[in-house]
This record gives sequence, C-alpha cells and structure tokens, in this order.
Amino acid sequence: MKPLHLVCGPPGSGKSTYGAALAASLGAAFFDSDTATERLVRAGLSGLGLSPDDRDSPEYKTHFRAEIYATLFDLAKANLGHLPVVIAGPFTRESADSLWPELLSAEFATRVEIHFVHAPPELRRTRLVARSEPRDLAKLANWKIYLTSCNEGPPPFPHVWVGQGI
Repeated sequence: MKPLHLVCGPPGSGKSTYGAALAASLGAAFFDSDTATERLVRAGLSGLGLSPDDRDSPEYKTHFRAEIYATLFDLAKANLGHLPVVIAGPFTRESADSLWPELLSAEFATRVEIHFVHAPPELRRTRLVARSEPRDLAKLANWKIYLTSCNEGPPPFPHVWVGQGI
C-alpha cells in the first residue's frame, strides 16, 4: 500500500492549495472534501428542504459530515494500492483525537501522515471573503462565534505543521 496523507485545518487556512501541491509533488491522487462531494451535498441538503449552503448546522453534521469523510476514505482505499493519496478536509474532531493516526494506519494498513495547515484567523477570513463561496456566508456573518468552533492549536500527535501567513 502507498502512503495516505491527510491535510487538515480550518476553512480558509490553505488546505486545498497545499494539498494539491503536495499531491503533485508526490505523484498522488488528490481528493478535496469540497470538490469531491459538493454537488451531492448541495443536492442532498436541498432534498431535505435545507439551505444547500449550510455547512454548520446540526442537520448538516448529522446527515452529511460522516458520509463525506467515508466517501473520501472509500476513494483513498480504491487508489492506495497503486498511488499515494492526499485528502484535504477540515477533520476538526478527528484532528483533536490523539489516536486518530494510529486508527487510520490500522484501517488502511499503510503509513498515514497528517499535515495540519494553519493560518491566522484574519487571513482565513480574508480568504473566505475572496473565494466568495455561499457555504462560507454563515461563518462570515457570525465570525467571532464561528471561531470558537475552530481547532487553532496543533494536533496532539506527530504531524507536519504548515503555517501560512504568519
């Protein structure tokens, strides 16, 4: 099995940009949580009568969060036999679990490397405004409250720290 690289961090930190560059340098398959699942999530939320731009409500987290990550991991499993894989996603809860890399390594029977991408909150806010995605509007409208849900510190396990804009 080829290695699995997970790029995590808060929205606007630069996960997608860093993950794409990492994948290119490794000759790896690259799966970004937004691009890989966005159309399905929007359709599913609309089908449930919810805003297709919701990414923070309990309904979104109940119906979609785990399935998005399961889909990304299914894509990884389908590729790890012949290519390294890079997955970019927030992984907020997971990156706070000290056992997460060990659990993933056992599940995938391969080496797992976690990359934590960090950027200061105001730089992230600037990036969210600039990318102008409807899914970010709720975060921007309630920025101070939203920041309380972000994992700002380093994960409690060995990882590659990717500091941006510091």
